[in-house]
Amino acid sequence: MDHSDAPAHGTLVGVDVSSLEGVVETLSSLDPLILSLLVLAVAGLLLGGWWLVSWFRRPPGARLKRVLAGYDEVAVLMHPNPDPDAMACAMGVAAIADSVDTETTLQYSGEIRHQENRAFRTVLGLDLETVESSSELASEAVVLVDHNTPRGFTGAQTVEPVAVVDHHPGNGAGTKFTDVRTGYGAAATIVAEYIDELGAVKETDEDDDGGDFVLTSELATGLLYGILADTNHLTNGCSNAEFDASAYLFDTIDEDLLERIANPQVSDDVLQIKATAITEKRVEGPFAICDVGTISNVDAIPQAADELMHLEGVTAVVVYGESDGTIHLSGRSRDDRVHMGETLRHAVSDIPMANAGGHARMGGGQLSVDHMRGIGPSKGVDKTEFEERLFSALAGER
Repeated sequence: MDHSDAPAHGTLVGVDVSSLEGVVETLSSLDPLILSLLVLAVAGLLLGGWWLVSWFRRPPGARLKRVLAGYDEVAVLMHPNPDPDAMACAMGVAAIADSVDTETTLQYSGEIRHQENRAFRTVLGLDLETVESSSELASEAVVLVDHNTPRGFTGAQTVEPVAVVDHHPGNGAGTKFTDVRTGYGAAATIVAEYIDELGAVKETDEDDDGGDFVLTSELATGLLYGILADTNHLTNGCSNAEFDASAYLFDTIDEDLLERIANPQVSDDVLQIKATAITEKRVEGPFAICDVGTISNVDAIPQAADELMHLEGVTAVVVYGESDGTIHLSGRSRDDRVHMGETLRHAVSDIPMANAGGHARMGGGQLSVDHMRGIGPSKGVDKTEFEERLFSALAGER
């Protein structure tokens, strides 16, 4: 009989018994207090490891819900001049917080001027508060939605959010929860997934058992419109998640509310700026750029950019205009060679106090007129040179 695979003498199933006896003798010789502390430490490590594994194996929605449950009140903070995606996310986080009896205050800095954004707020009856300084935040516990770094108000840099839900590139994070998915087309998609994961009962469900967490028609409509707005009606920057979330929400939406948000009245100044973009544009190859001049409504700039994208043969556009000493930029691209966020960032990279960025299909930025003209270490650039920079960046030459 071949004993080559049998345990060696003095071993138990391949384990050296003498080594085990030595460990036992060593433990036996320890002071009882030290031994007790050692046992507690090992137990703590095992318990901590189990807790970490169980925490991270929970769906993100469940983890966010647990974080929110730890506070009596939270401030849900949107980015400056919030759009439908940001407002929809705030609605969703507030609904999750309400399910664990946590009060929420939805806040933002800046203004809501775009007619679509105003309609979204009015039609869905959102109660939103403005913030001009960190002292006006409703709670020390802050949840950021649709952006990952607080900005737009005095003291923003001192705010440490407890949670972040976003789809934009950036290094911001929450102290207790961070979910940033740059591959998604809208942050509302992420929140819709949370609500699905948490098993919310749909308001239209005939089998509604009266559960605590209900997906109302207003919330479903808001989340769906947030997705549509940030993806140009599911045609730009989509992932599969956007289609899945839209399908999940669709049977609960209120079609009348959706139509009222999607077709608001347009002000005269917006139409005038769109007309200027169309008639005064400068086109080079597949790219179009337009300076719409001094404006009172900066939200008309991205709308003008959207309008220029309808031009035949044009694959990327940048529209800019001046308001209160600041140049505002908005770009759109359907050209796989042009990452609009990076294009705008490169175009203003050496102008002091300028910032720009965004996604592959859309981007934006701001720069001070004074710094553009030469205040600070740069020599300044005029309008013609600035537009040449933009064309070069669009062509990948900068």
